[in-house]
Amino acid sequence: MSHYHALVWIDHVEAHVMHISPDDVEKSLVQPSHSNHKLHSRVGTLGSGRAPEDQDYYHRVVESLKGASEILIVGPAQAKLHLVKHIHAHDPALMAKIVGVETVDHPTDAQLVAYARKYFLAKDKML
Repeated sequence: MSHYHALVWIDHVEAHVMHISPDDVEKSLVQPSHSNHKLHSRVGTLGSGRAPEDQDYYHRVVESLKGASEILIVGPAQAKLHLVKHIHAHDPALMAKIVGVETVDHPTDAQLVAYARKYFLAKDKML
């Protein structure tokens, strides 16, 4: 991929990965291998009552980010932080490429592209 910037919007149901240049966008959608709709509710089990994180899901998201030099990770809840934790543990070289982690609700893909372009433009001007 010839795109310098990448954005990933992630929750526990899906990840929208976008490689962005000033005049082009490559989009992909990554979904968990199994449904995580009951991620927060394992009633009647010992332990925290939370299902374990889907490491394969995070691994596939990381694979879809290959080729990007700068990465912005966004999302509405904890999945973005779990992705960063996964990257730190399993692909530490990629940590240096993460330029931001932001809370963003549920925008459209077009809104995500606009958000990313604005974010990266402001960041690049600061350098």
